[in-house]
Amino acid sequence: MDRLKGKVAVVTGSTSGIGIGIATLFAAEGAKVVICGRRESKGQAVVDRIRDQGGEASYHYMDISQPDSIEKLFADTAEKYGRIDILVNNAANVGMKDGRVDELTLDMWDGIFQSDLRGTFYATKCVIPYLQKNEKGGSILNIGSMASCSGDLGSTAYACAKAAVNTLTQYTATQYGKQKIRCNCVRPGLIVTPENETRIPQTLKDIFSGNILVDRWGCPEDIGHICVYFASDESEYVTGQIIDVDGGLNAHVPTVAQFRQLGSRTW
Repeated sequence: MDRLKGKVAVVTGSTSGIGIGIATLFAAEGAKVVICGRRESKGQAVVDRIRDQGGEASYHYMDISQPDSIEKLFADTAEKYGRIDILVNNAANVGMKDGRVDELTLDMWDGIFQSDLRGTFYATKCVIPYLQKNEKGGSILNIGSMASCSGDLGSTAYACAKAAVNTLTQYTATQYGKQKIRCNCVRPGLIVTPENETRIPQTLKDIFSGNILVDRWGCPEDIGHICVYFASDESEYVTGQIIDVDGGLNAHVPTVAQFRQLGSRTW
């Protein structure tokens, strides 16, 4: 298991949830992983877990809303390890207040765009000079959201910010592909993590169960596995792609769940 052997990976927002799943699998595949976020104790716990499993990792404080914090993250990582090969833009503030268009204030809108789009853009901008130094370039992975796929009843600002991440992915891939820098986006579906499992109502789980095409909810490792592929040399010919990892949630017409309940294939 050395698909990422010799590579240095920075995974933002890796002190919990999906970020832990990505970072853990990266380390298992031989990468040196930088765990970063605002919560040092949780970050160090992830580092300790990776080291206990024989991997290599370190923690670095980072606040995705603070440009100087992002700059320092990459400068210190390059100084410590001599290179950066992979960036996973996972950090986002999903928990910020959001709602319908008429419910949102400009402060709410700006706050979500700052953490979920501005931070992703700036981390991408900052890492590019380091990737340009590598003979084989590098890989940037943006963690998007199924919220950006179509309209919904709430989470307007979050969905719009994540839709912009889709476009940022394609522009980054277009502008730096000739320099062997690839950029792809992974859009998770319902991912049940140790942090959110007790907060997800059973009603919501039932709705998703009726609409996903497989027989379970997603877990952080589901996102981690596809990220390993995009971070590895196996995907050298893949860039500018937006991939849904959602159990098939967005692969069917919206009436499938209702017709399945009726035992019917069509009207």
